Amino acid sequence: MTATPGTPVIAFLGLGHMGLPMAVNLVQAGHEVRGFDLVPAAILAAEAAGIPVAASGADAVTDADVVITMFPAGKHVIEAYRAELLAAARPGTLFIESSTIAVDEARTAHELAIAAGHRNIDAPVSGGVVGAENGTLAFMVGASDEDFATALPLLKAMGKRIVHCGGPGLGQAAKVCNNMILAVSQIAVAEAFVLGERLGLEHQALYDVVSQASGQCWSITTNCPVPGPVPTSPANRDYLPGFAGALMAKDLGLALQAIEQTSTDAQMGRLAQRIYAAFAAGEGAGRDFSGIITDIRDDRV
Repeated sequence: MTATPGTPVIAFLGLGHMGLPMAVNLVQAGHEVRGFDLVPAAILAAEAAGIPVAASGADAVTDADVVITMFPAGKHVIEAYRAELLAAARPGTLFIESSTIAVDEARTAHELAIAAGHRNIDAPVSGGVVGAENGTLAFMVGASDEDFATALPLLKAMGKRIVHCGGPGLGQAAKVCNNMILAVSQIAVAEAFVLGERLGLEHQALYDVVSQASGQCWSITTNCPVPGPVPTSPANRDYLPGFAGALMAKDLGLALQAIEQTSTDAQMGRLAQRIYAAFAAGEGAGRDFSGIITDIRDDRV
């Protein structure tokens, strides 16, 4: 699709399973996008999808109006900012950090960008690869009112629900709290199904009760951990992610860091972090996080 005149030029860095479909959605919305990734396979996939790929991150951000980063960890964001991105970008460039990183890392990235004469927001996402492909992601945004307003049309091209959570770092704060809830609820749902099995309950019967009762939650109505009741859940595809156990373990590590920094009495969050760390240490790393039910069923938790 040809870029719409007057729309911002976007550099999209990090063209993996999430980043590439997000970049494609921006192109489909009429934006000019230049990409970059360190992984050769990601570069090939981007070029096949029609995304021009720059020779380096610095080349990608030169003359860009907006820079979106989708990196594996906070250290990669801060290293890239310091090494080349901030120096290569034009003054006043808006940096949108969409990786899931620690709150203090998001604030460090913000301070670095401001000190270099740029603008910065944190906008982590929820919704997984399917949400990225369908343009239905949820964005949790930490930003000033002005920067949020500037970024909003771009976020709407990639997502369905965009929430302004407050100032710098608070998008990441919302993400870490959300995923802590998700992990705890997924473990609870898995435990309930295993308990139901041992008491003689059929999966469908338990689902029919809980999905319409006080135990109803996303972990049962969308990510049901047993095959059958929700045909689109990963359980029906041998726990093909979805949202991989390794990613949940990473996010819970960020939650634990925040728990300790704030001296919060979050016992369930701490327990969920230990459970998913063990899950991700084995085959669970590459399986959907709802596959935790297999460890519970086998008494490995």
